[in-house]
Amino acid sequence: MERLNQSMLAGNKDYPIKVLQFGEGNFLRAFVDWMIYEMNQKSDFNAGVAVVQPMPFGLIDKFIEQDGLYHHFMNGIENGEPVRKMTLIDVLKQFVNPYESYEAYLELAELESIEFIVSNTTEAGIAYEAGDTLDKVQKSFPAKVTAWLYHRYKHFSGDRSKGIIFLPCELIEYNGKKLKEIVVRYAQEWALEADFLTWINEANTFTSTLVDRIVPGFPKDRINEVYEEMGCEDHVVCESELFHLWVIEGPQSLNDKIPHQAAGLNIVVTDDMTPYRTRKVRILNGAHTSLVPVGLLYGIDQVKESIEDPVVGPFINALLDQEVIPTLDMSLEELQSFKAAVIDRFRNPYIKHYLASIALNSISKFKTRVLPSMVTYINENKALPERILFSFASLVRLYKGDVIDLKDDADILAFFNERWENEADDIQILVHKVLSNQSFWGEDLTSYEGVEETVCDYLQRIQSNDYQSVVKTFV
Repeated sequence: MERLNQSMLAGNKDYPIKVLQFGEGNFLRAFVDWMIYEMNQKSDFNAGVAVVQPMPFGLIDKFIEQDGLYHHFMNGIENGEPVRKMTLIDVLKQFVNPYESYEAYLELAELESIEFIVSNTTEAGIAYEAGDTLDKVQKSFPAKVTAWLYHRYKHFSGDRSKGIIFLPCELIEYNGKKLKEIVVRYAQEWALEADFLTWINEANTFTSTLVDRIVPGFPKDRINEVYEEMGCEDHVVCESELFHLWVIEGPQSLNDKIPHQAAGLNIVVTDDMTPYRTRKVRILNGAHTSLVPVGLLYGIDQVKESIEDPVVGPFINALLDQEVIPTLDMSLEELQSFKAAVIDRFRNPYIKHYLASIALNSISKFKTRVLPSMVTYINENKALPERILFSFASLVRLYKGDVIDLKDDADILAFFNERWENEADDIQILVHKVLSNQSFWGEDLTSYEGVEETVCDYLQRIQSNDYQSVVKTFV
């Protein structure tokens, strides 16, 4: 079967590069790039995307081999009926790996047509990295942005009209604000001129955003069936659910810059995204992150199977009902309605959402998505959220590394590898070192009364018993 290529798309438009995109993974392609496609089709947005590979390893060679084209499938229930939609996305126009050609990366800053920067470099991506400098490719995403912005500032002689609108999709609180803080830090650390700092503040808009769409991994288990459906081979095909929501905290003028109304997109521009973010992160993302270690250790590999399992399903439902929702400052009716919708989305029969794909960077995800519920529950109830702590203990066990091929920061994997090699016979020491690691959690979790003892007890039971029998005690 022939590989997807330019000759298969009639009337492919040569859109000008309007969007610089850091990341080429499934989520950005099934969320942001799909939205750009929809706005191109239904309005005069007329935007092409230049993709920057944010890490030394990546997928851009596969896109280049397919002339930037890929298929996107949306699956779900619409008006009570099953729906499956296929779209051939044509908005990716240029690909750059800064680790191979740093100059080509910087030259993108000279494109006058670029108005937006979008990114999804995971929760760990918006972070300061000591040692990054201006004169060679930087390790961190914010340092790359700083260098790129400085090149643009110099090329356009500080023209205030050449600033950028930032739309980060990383799932951390106030992602745009955090990104700007680190960009400014690098500019100061590199002793760049004062007017550049003024240009960063006056010419650029760093929005904070919240994204919501379930995007499973590459459908490798049924790829031949998918190829038959497309009529060609597509090595970067992606899938998503039908539901999508993008909440952007920024000026109302963005509604004119981003023609989402004409495209019928569920984009909300607001001056306060906090209620949307808290609800989504703690219920939907928190459920995913809590489910990953429990489901995998139980022997389940997909979200839908986990939710429908007679043991794991009730465990996660009870975790949300009893330990997450009570910590949220919204109406109970609204929260229960959102939670019910989330569970229905998890049950989507068209999506095979593998727990192993959600497990990427689980430590930073637990800190962002689950830890706030745990801490709030303890402080408000003077009691322990038993199911969250059991999931925590299961996460520590998962990081032993013998269940799935773990993907996380090298330092994190090395830490857990050392713990399980040296302290496997003394779970108390192992748990203490994990909970007290402030670089993971931002605080010493052993300071919460009963947490260390409970996690230790659960991990000892997990180690000495059949895992399934331990989980059943919660149901």
